Amino acid sequence: QVQLVESGGGLVQPGGSLRLSCAASGSIFSASIMGWYRQAPGKPRALVAAISPGGTIQYADVVKGRFTISRDNAKNSIFLQMNGLKHEDSAVYYCNAKTGAITSWGQGNQVTVSS
Repeated sequence: QVQLVESGGGLVQPGGSLRLSCAASGSIFSASIMGWYRQAPGKPRALVAAISPGGTIQYADVVKGRFTISRDNAKNSIFLQMNGLKHEDSAVYYCNAKTGAITSWGQGNQVTVSS
């Protein structure tokens, strides 16, 4: 299983930016589909963005054009650059790794968009 440690959340005003980071342990990072999910109170956890080992990227429609996911295989890390943040982006953001049949989750990082 991959161990995931997230950082970079916090409080930001509407229209602002934040960058989330996720550092992964283990030698199988480069073979893992990595992603960011988020969960707001009373709502199910939902995919925000994902990136395959080969660099294929998927975004949720609600973040397209505002969020950018990237990965650095040399540093076993992924990132989520979030621009143009809205109130509805407030949630706990989770890093996720899928390696074959194994799914790993980070501890979660709160992002709050508020004026």
